[in-house]
Amino acid sequence: MGWREVEQAFSEAVEGGVIPGATLVVRVGRDIAFEGAFGFRSIVPTRTPMKIDTVFDLSSLTKALATSVAAMVLTRDGKLRLSDRVTRFFHNFGVHGKAGVTFRHLLAHCSGLAAWRPFHERIAAIEKGGKVNFMASHGAKEFTYEEIHRERPAAPPATKAIYSDLNFMLLGETIEKVTTVPLNRFCRDKIFRPLELRSTDFIDMALVRSHRLERVTDMFAPTEICPSRGRLLVGEVDDENAYAMGGVAGHAGLFAPVHEVDRIAAHLIACWAGRSDFIPQAIAREFWTRDATVADSTWALGWDTPSPQASSSGRHFSPAAVGHLGFTGTSIWIEPAREIAVSLMTNRVHPRRDNQAIRQFRPRIHDLIMEAIDGA
Repeated sequence: MGWREVEQAFSEAVEGGVIPGATLVVRVGRDIAFEGAFGFRSIVPTRTPMKIDTVFDLSSLTKALATSVAAMVLTRDGKLRLSDRVTRFFHNFGVHGKAGVTFRHLLAHCSGLAAWRPFHERIAAIEKGGKVNFMASHGAKEFTYEEIHRERPAAPPATKAIYSDLNFMLLGETIEKVTTVPLNRFCRDKIFRPLELRSTDFIDMALVRSHRLERVTDMFAPTEICPSRGRLLVGEVDDENAYAMGGVAGHAGLFAPVHEVDRIAAHLIACWAGRSDFIPQAIAREFWTRDATVADSTWALGWDTPSPQASSSGRHFSPAAVGHLGFTGTSIWIEPAREIAVSLMTNRVHPRRDNQAIRQFRPRIHDLIMEAIDGA
């Protein structure tokens, strides 16, 4: 098996309508072992070819590549302790039995908070009720944070693994509270610029609207034709709650091309190996170790690990691997000890989100990639 089989699998996936297109970077050690751009950036309103520098809506990869790394930075700087209770910063959060929730619980998805809530619907209703331009505003973000503080948990803290957007919305608020700057500015100043990332950022919808900025749409892989917004989303966050919060949130909203996703992975691997002081080795390893709070949980801190059966990473990543998926079709899987990183960007939700065929494609392509690495 080799890279030809990997390329063939992408061709078949594009022809079969599994994905419009994709970009891929495979890192082994300090070298890129393989990279490619496949298929189409867009198929509606016109077909345009995919390019290696296409910028993708990373969706929930935001949790791993922005919010979790920001938490590492704050831990490094002594501004946040994983054992701190959330009520240290948000006193009202402790209602309904949530007083014992810690930042470790949020990062490991065992806080007990629900997986998701339709905050965007409540925000739309408030705007419809007369609050002009409330959608995608700072006020809407503050409203969302207050709703999370008042949430009644779905389970007691530290008893159940529930993959929750609310955990990372709250972590985003924590970063803003601790640093006194917006999440996107902190990530830009403390992560993206130090790592020399030029095309990785959140897209602040309030700024776009107030300054009437025009996005260079042919840079972006479009996502879906959104029913609620009535348009094809290009350079505009797909996640409804992140959009309602203005495009900058701890759970979704980050945009990046595949090479810059790979660059973040490379730096984190170097930290894990002790070759970089961007994040101290002990912190990198703690965040990349499966959390033991809840038995049988696959979650590390801000990152997932391969499930015993039917993992999206396929059959060849070890239990010590870490990764994350994004709803839009993005993913990253890292094997720290072997210094392997597979950064896969697709916009499988284009032009409709009900295409679920990527579920079968992900493990297959990861198997082919790992077999190509081992056969090299």
